[in-house]
Amino acid sequence: MHTVAVLSLKGGVGKTTVVLGLASAALRRGVRTLVVDLDPQCNATSALEPEETEASLYDVLENPTRSTLRAAIAPSGWGEEIDVLVGTEDGEAHNDHDPGVKQLHRLSDALAKVNGVLAEDELPYQVVLLDCPPSLGRLTRSALVAADRALLVTEPTIFAVSGVQRAFEAVQDERANSNPELQPLGVVVNRVRPRSHEHQFRINELRDIFGPLVMPVSLPDRLAVQQAQGACTPIHQWGTPGAREVALAFNLLLARVLRSARGRRKEQDLEDLEAEV
Repeated sequence: MHTVAVLSLKGGVGKTTVVLGLASAALRRGVRTLVVDLDPQCNATSALEPEETEASLYDVLENPTRSTLRAAIAPSGWGEEIDVLVGTEDGEAHNDHDPGVKQLHRLSDALAKVNGVLAEDELPYQVVLLDCPPSLGRLTRSALVAADRALLVTEPTIFAVSGVQRAFEAVQDERANSNPELQPLGVVVNRVRPRSHEHQFRINELRDIFGPLVMPVSLPDRLAVQQAQGACTPIHQWGTPGAREVALAFNLLLARVLRSARGRRKEQDLEDLEAEV
């Protein structure tokens, strides 16, 4: 199971759009995926239309037992490959800015049990997507403690570039202090208009700052994204030319996620071999 935290420390740049786009690409490819909605705005939960649950992320962070976890996860309305650990506005109560070590590890403790709560005939999750709030409180930090990779989202604007710089610093700090396995997956630029000189300037600025971490594929600014989200429909099923363009970009982004998972497994295999020797 490969866990990816999707974050930025500026609101409105499209973190949830990226999570939903990756989930849509995973659905198309048949990759069993769990979306964990850590953002108290709960937009991912709303768009994925899961069945009603008896618990939520709030309860999981209060008491990360198998029974609580089982009660907080539901199939999405998109298809059987995509499940949701549902978010709630009450999750904001867990977003304090000075959490203890035990609090920070509750999400990772829960996710370590997640495949164990599935029915015998259900396939295990291959990818877990953590949709983080745009602040560096306990929820985002918990995601970084639990994640294998961090995918940073930005727009090609001056304030968004500043936000992704702060997010990268947060990833590095959490890697040094709590999760040495955490690696940045890359920076994905959202809502790009290719003919905008300002957008191209900011993308070049990002490449100067982050180098090869800037994804070679960016996400074009297309109305189809908002239309598909408003209809609670995967972007791959929306069917307009703009939707097909965005869907192709998400296919390439998911391929990057899956490649990073294979790389992590190879590293783990090498570590296990060295330990045996």
